[in-house]
Amino acid sequence: MNFRPIIVLGGEPQSVFWEIFIKALKYKKYKSPIIMIGSLDLLKFYANRLNYNINVNILKNHSVKIKDLDNNKLNIIDIKFKKNNSKKKLVPSNNFIKKTFEIALMLLKDKITNKLLNGPINKKKFLNKKYLGITEYLAEKTNSKNFAMLIYNKKISVCPITTHLPLKYVSKKINKKLIVTKVELINNFYKNYLNIIPKIAITGLNPHCESIDAFNEDEKIIAPTVKILKKKGINIYGPYPADTIFMKKNRSEFNIIIGMYHDQILTPIKTLFEFDAINITLGLPFIRVSPDHGPNEKMVGKNLSNPLSLIRALQFLDN
Repeated sequence: MNFRPIIVLGGEPQSVFWEIFIKALKYKKYKSPIIMIGSLDLLKFYANRLNYNINVNILKNHSVKIKDLDNNKLNIIDIKFKKNNSKKKLVPSNNFIKKTFEIALMLLKDKITNKLLNGPINKKKFLNKKYLGITEYLAEKTNSKNFAMLIYNKKISVCPITTHLPLKYVSKKINKKLIVTKVELINNFYKNYLNIIPKIAITGLNPHCESIDAFNEDEKIIAPTVKILKKKGINIYGPYPADTIFMKKNRSEFNIIIGMYHDQILTPIKTLFEFDAINITLGLPFIRVSPDHGPNEKMVGKNLSNPLSLIRALQFLDN
């Protein structure tokens, strides 16, 4: 077997991920064997709905070896979940999701592979305000101090310096050390994993990089940090106003645009590419990728959800 397996976590039971995962399997055969950690009953349910004959190889979660994998079948570690038969609905279970992550982290620690793909979860229910997102959850579980969230597309990628943080806290969180750490992680990932020396743009925090306050973060924090990074040999420019950097002519000059907060850069990239982008966590001891969408519980069972982001995520790891 030449290709390292991809661990796939089903994530939230009440999620469109299960439907689009079946669609992704129907779309093509992947070179890397897939180890799904989730519910076999749920997979079969959606496979039947989508008229897909799913062949599975059931694994024991405590003793998975490469020789146990079958690349002609979906390898699965079956995790049971509760059903509410009276309402005919799935009951989202934190224990179910927690168990899938625990098994995945055990397999990754055992060096079965270095590839993890997880389906979306309900942050409010599972993370319970302890973590801003799965990025931070996995960082703590792996003792990873420095990490970054990269929304990746071959044409242009983006990274927020702060992630799922309320706007009122953003200006207090931004500092030179944090920016340097994130930029270095991105630069090293592009060089070492993608074999590309990236050209990076960074936005300002304030509209037009201007502020009526005496303390302007763009002048006092971001601009001096760009100079520091340039001295380190990193190909970075800015700060640029966020309202113009994504114009076609401007963005075409860069591989990555780094912004100060989540919606400042995720809004334009999703407008440009919709589902043709994936979420990569940098700084972990393995490659973690997720499709760039949430559980979208209202769409469950309607067979209308677009599988493109998940297909791109699987293709990215399929090497």
